[in-house]
Amino acid sequence: MAVLGSPLRTLRGLLRELRHVGGRAGRPYRNTPAYRHIVAAFRAHRVTSEKLCRAQQELHLQAATYLCLLRSVREHTALHQEYHGKGERSPEEVAGLVGFRLPQQPGGKG
Repeated sequence: MAVLGSPLRTLRGLLRELRHVGGRAGRPYRNTPAYRHIVAAFRAHRVTSEKLCRAQQELHLQAATYLCLLRSVREHTALHQEYHGKGERSPEEVAGLVGFRLPQQPGGKG
């Protein structure tokens, strides 16, 4: 099993991803139901004086998995926007991309 790190680090990572999503929506991320749910869940499952707190460990694993999903979706979207095709290109434009020029036809055509 992989090392999860501290729950505080996972919580901060989740809130950072919420800021990225909230920045696109134009509203503060602290006013979202997702923010309130995540903070409430971490507060409800924080470590107490118990010797073994399985629910806290389960929450941490689920939170780390969700954080990985949010990061991956954000990075995928960024890569898709950068490298997605712009549609059909003209032969002249394609030739220019690879460093060639199309031959000129006699009589001024082309």
